[in-house]
Amino acid sequence: MKAAVNRHPGCDYKGKTRGLNDAMELLQGKWKVLIIAVLCCRGRKRFTELQQEVEGISARMLTRELQVLELNQLVQRTVCSTKPVTVQYEITPYGKTLEQIVMQLMDWGLGHRRRIMSATLSVSSLPDSSPLCAQPDN
Repeated sequence: MKAAVNRHPGCDYKGKTRGLNDAMELLQGKWKVLIIAVLCCRGRKRFTELQQEVEGISARMLTRELQVLELNQLVQRTVCSTKPVTVQYEITPYGKTLEQIVMQLMDWGLGHRRRIMSATLSVSSLPDSSPLCAQPDN
């Protein structure tokens, strides 16, 4: 029987799957990575500004996602003593550790969109804002 070749010496795949599962569970869903990207790229935002930047998210969902991100120390919530009271959100220094990963995902996603759209005429009529993930026809 042929022995498996480790393409990345020193990579303990089996030992790191728990970390990958944790990261995927925390960042799962449609909105968390987008919220992180907005706060990394645009800086501190009030709730309504953030809702406008993350197109399509409801106030209820944004509240829920921000709570999860805050509990996991990725986002900081600050209540300002203004009249009326305003709340601002910003990425924490710990949350900033995801910035490079999120930027790489954005770049990869744009490249993937171009690749699939140029290879598949049937999706070339999609607007640039449409999600794109090639799926087999059933």
